[in-house]
Amino acid sequence: MDVVELQEKIKQGKGQTLDWHPQDVAAAALATSLVALANGAGGMVLVGLTPRSGRLQGLHDPQATMDLALEAALGVTPPLIIPLPQLLDIDGRALLCMSVPAGLPHVYSLDGKYLVRDGTRNRPLSLRALRRLMMARGELSWEAQVPDGANSDDLDWEAVEAYVQGMEGLGETPPEVVLLRRGCLVEQDGERMPTCAGLLLFGREPQRWVRGSEIEAARFRGPEMADAFVRQTISGSLPRQLRQAEAFLADQVRKVVRMGEGLQRDERPEYPPQAAREALVNAVAHRNYNVSGDQIRVFLFSDRLEVTSPGHLPGPVTVDNIADERFSRNEVIVQVLADMGFIERLGYGIDRMLRLMGEYELPPPRFEETAGGFRVTLMGPGDALSEAAPALDLRALAHLALNPRQEKAIVFLQGQRRITNRDYQTLCPEVHAETLRRDLADLVRKDLLLKIGDKRATYYILKKPV
Repeated sequence: MDVVELQEKIKQGKGQTLDWHPQDVAAAALATSLVALANGAGGMVLVGLTPRSGRLQGLHDPQATMDLALEAALGVTPPLIIPLPQLLDIDGRALLCMSVPAGLPHVYSLDGKYLVRDGTRNRPLSLRALRRLMMARGELSWEAQVPDGANSDDLDWEAVEAYVQGMEGLGETPPEVVLLRRGCLVEQDGERMPTCAGLLLFGREPQRWVRGSEIEAARFRGPEMADAFVRQTISGSLPRQLRQAEAFLADQVRKVVRMGEGLQRDERPEYPPQAAREALVNAVAHRNYNVSGDQIRVFLFSDRLEVTSPGHLPGPVTVDNIADERFSRNEVIVQVLADMGFIERLGYGIDRMLRLMGEYELPPPRFEETAGGFRVTLMGPGDALSEAAPALDLRALAHLALNPRQEKAIVFLQGQRRITNRDYQTLCPEVHAETLRRDLADLVRKDLLLKIGDKRATYYILKKPV
């Protein structure tokens, strides 16, 4: 981004979602801008510009300014959890960019003053506007609570170290300070204590402190729940749960082989992996952890994938506006998972799911509120794929150790009644005819094909459905 582009961005922002300060700004001035944006629609604070003119001034000590910015965020009440500020190099000069996400769950103040952004000014909220904002946001504080009996020894400090090492721009910041800035630790009576959010993200035994915080994953053979199923209860920290849930789906989702253009072999899972991942991460990041006695449920059926999380949609988000509205029930969890690369803090996961399902020529995700929770359903190809393009489940044939050419022949036979030597040569034009003849003979020996006729009149059919 050059100076001209940055100045244009400032001009387009019209001040409502953008504020800027010179490099010698005080922490209190930064905190004022952060509070005003957080109580509004979010936005961006730039440090290293001359106010009004927008002229780039640069930073004498970028790391000191970074520390000042984080100090300003912590000075807000409650502490403001924002993405790590970014240092931009423009024409050899450093500029600090602080992003304040939209849809934060709290109402923020500085020294008892509640501010909001109004054009290019930060003004106090009227009593009526403050009451309305508090009602809209609900003032949820579950994440900041410290469970009775918990202490810092209940955190996995190796996991904390790995998290801190994976973040750029922290310098030699101690891990405990990083967790304080992120809302995973709080100061109580001179001690640093783990919050509910910190225990879920980095705890050795999170379920000891937050009951029902597991994922129940199951695979059913048919379209309904039945006695025959594969089941796994996934516990541990939230990052560990997400990785294990992804592994469960990778193992249980059927791999589909289709014939593409030019009879090319195309293999892919039933559902876009990234769309399934978004459904998982959204459930973990946005569920209501105040609801006990229930878990996140990941149920895989023959025709669909369902991800159900306890608690209804938060704040102003509804089923109708879910693709457009932004609101974070668990801002600490959301931010740390974003730091770890699981999600985009900006909240474009729903848009991505819609796009990915479309690329797979599958229906858009279905969103619905249940009696006690929220469910995302990804509809799979089901039987429709067999009619539109022949498909098979590779796992059903894994024990036969078929080569790719033989799999291609089986796929061909799912769309055709029979296959001849000439058909097979068309499928595999670069393979010698004798090799293809042995392939077919091997499929007969493995009891998959039945040979009909003799010599030039020979053809093969499937002996039984695959």
